[in-house]
Amino acid sequence: MSEQNTMVTPATISDGASSAPESVEATANALYGESGKADGAQTQQAAETAKAGEQASDKTDAPAGAPEKYEFKAVDGKELDSEITETFSEVARELNLTQDAAQKVLDRMAPKMAQRQQAQIDAIRSQWAEASRSDKEFGGDTIDANLAVAKTALDKFGTPELRTLLNESGLGNHPEVIRLLYRAGRAIGEDGYVGSSAGAARQTPKNFNDAAAALYSNQST
Repeated sequence: MSEQNTMVTPATISDGASSAPESVEATANALYGESGKADGAQTQQAAETAKAGEQASDKTDAPAGAPEKYEFKAVDGKELDSEITETFSEVARELNLTQDAAQKVLDRMAPKMAQRQQAQIDAIRSQWAEASRSDKEFGGDTIDANLAVAKTALDKFGTPELRTLLNESGLGNHPEVIRLLYRAGRAIGEDGYVGSSAGAARQTPKNFNDAAAALYSNQST
């Protein structure tokens, strides 16, 4: 009895749906079908929704920032210089300061700036007064009498507006202003020196400031 060898051959894989996938997407489709696509789309949509929520939250939590135009209130009842506020607005906008924050900075800085400016003006006026006291032409020991001479010129030619200007600006202490008035007073004097006139003898100033105040007072000799 002869043996009959039986050869088992593997089943032939057809070219149909059972063929191996050619890509990852094809593999996913083969494994999960349309449900896999739907799950992937839902996952992507959920991620986009979460991202949008985070961005909205960031905008809500962020400070308001700089307004389109700052509207500053007067500090200590004094209106601010327009050029200063314009420059400050540019800086505040670069720093993204809110209206309230910018106003707070200005409220703190403006009074200090005004005090510093006034201190500088006072220092300049003091320098002018010191220069007048020691002036070689009208200063020194004869300063009081010579200021009385200057006063005669101011009384004759000056106006109330000029006196106000000299007082408020501090220019009345400037040696060149006093020199002009002193020379004019000598020119109109009977003997070129009126230090012993009735107006000068009426009251002798105690110091330069008193003499200068008498020079620019509204009372005529």
